[in-house]
Amino acid sequence: MRRPVAIVTALVLFGEAVGIVLINAVLATVAENQNMALAGLEPDAMSAGTWAMGGVSGLLLVLCGLIALIAGIRDRAPGRVGRIVLIGCAVVHGVLGAVTVGLVGWAAFAFMMVVLALLVLTLLSYGPETRPPAQRPELTPTAP
Repeated sequence: MRRPVAIVTALVLFGEAVGIVLINAVLATVAENQNMALAGLEPDAMSAGTWAMGGVSGLLLVLCGLIALIAGIRDRAPGRVGRIVLIGCAVVHGVLGAVTVGLVGWAAFAFMMVVLALLVLTLLSYGPETRPPAQRPELTPTAP
């Protein structure tokens, strides 16, 4: 079951990356077309910042998706750095999910929580394996 969960997580993260880039593209276009300064910040600077935010967010979501996809294809747990990246992505989704309730609505919150659940399920399903402790010669009981 862990393999399909990791692959679905990757696909959802890829879709979310496209959505984030598109949303930031619309916001950058609107900021550029307004020709209004906000607190002394020029529209070109706001537009460039929005494009940069969309690009960086999209790349990070693609990175998280690739880590989950590779884990699903290989059917092995991601490495230490991969786990840290996925944990960070899960934390960001949890915080953004809490923020989206008030700003966007319950549908966006539900989507963020589904992505959070997929990330956590992927991390837990590829958790540490339970192995019997290795027996060392000095710890094995000897017969009298």
